[in-house]
Amino acid sequence: MNKKSLLAFILGVVTGLCTLVLFGFMVSTLNQNTPVTPLTHQLTTVLSSETNLSSDGRDVFIPQQLTLENIFSDNHEWIATLSAARIRTVIATGDVLPARTVNYKTVTKNNFTWPYEKTADVLKNADITLINLETPIIADCPLTNTGMIFCGDPKNIEGLIFAGIDIANFANNHAGNQGIEGVSETVSLLDSSGIDVAGVTGPIYREVKGMKFAFVGYNEVDVQSGVSHADEELIVQELQEANNNANIVISSFHWGAEYTTDITERQRRLAHLAIDNGADLIIGNHSHWIQPVEIYQGKLIVYAHGNFVFDQMWSQKTREGIVGKYTFYDDQLVDVVFMPVLIEDFGQPTLLENEEKTTILQDLYRTSTSLPIE
Repeated sequence: MNKKSLLAFILGVVTGLCTLVLFGFMVSTLNQNTPVTPLTHQLTTVLSSETNLSSDGRDVFIPQQLTLENIFSDNHEWIATLSAARIRTVIATGDVLPARTVNYKTVTKNNFTWPYEKTADVLKNADITLINLETPIIADCPLTNTGMIFCGDPKNIEGLIFAGIDIANFANNHAGNQGIEGVSETVSLLDSSGIDVAGVTGPIYREVKGMKFAFVGYNEVDVQSGVSHADEELIVQELQEANNNANIVISSFHWGAEYTTDITERQRRLAHLAIDNGADLIIGNHSHWIQPVEIYQGKLIVYAHGNFVFDQMWSQKTREGIVGKYTFYDDQLVDVVFMPVLIEDFGQPTLLENEEKTTILQDLYRTSTSLPIE
């Protein structure tokens, strides 16, 4: 090889090496500028969803079934990454009693929004907000701080409107306290205020972003005139009707024993019956304590939300409750957030934070995971 050929060979090698170094630098720079998904989001995605590509190359969210671990996770922020057009939210509370001492306070204060002033912003933050209304609302309701025969002043509906209440389940053991006339008057007053009443005349419906919700309600505690009793044939019949006319069916039950976290065999039987016949979510109340949650056939049962607006200040447990926020992606429940509350001054709930919140949620998780598996 002559000198010129050798020089050309060396020059070619050096040029090749420089090219390789430059290419490596460009790849390194590109990787540094490429966003990296945080580990927490990666974990949440694995727990909560799967993502595939559609035929046009877009990500497609495939909801996964709920687990208790997901529900009681600290991270629910992933829901904000989903398409808002396909998300619908329902908020449900524990027992609401604008009667007895609560009614006395709102009337004497002449402030019917008072019970909801510390929670209204949360209650309004849903497409549909559902309560269990534990009393008839009638004209000329006498003021009292005692007794078990309930009624509330019609002006208490101002508070329900202020709090963004859309639906009131009225199938409970105090609905008939003022007779069938009290039931009719309550339904009429609520209807005229834009609040639908469930548990009286079969399914009621609300449509959100093209998705139709059906609400039914049943009282299992005793037989009350004018509202739906938890008769199994009636439950099956109404759920079949609801499924024929709606995409999502939510069933309220007033059931079980008071002042205990233990659920009865009857509660569990009715919950499973409802789900077997098309209910997508079970909203329970009556115990005045928070009761466990269960996942059956991929559907959620909340046996009791505890108290929400109530005057039972005589124990810690009766002052506590949870507000449930239930998020549906299309027609599937994909996320649940429980927000603990503590009732102050005989009827005004406030949202808990920090250790108090954590204690209630940990207790609920413990009782829920202790339920026998069926």
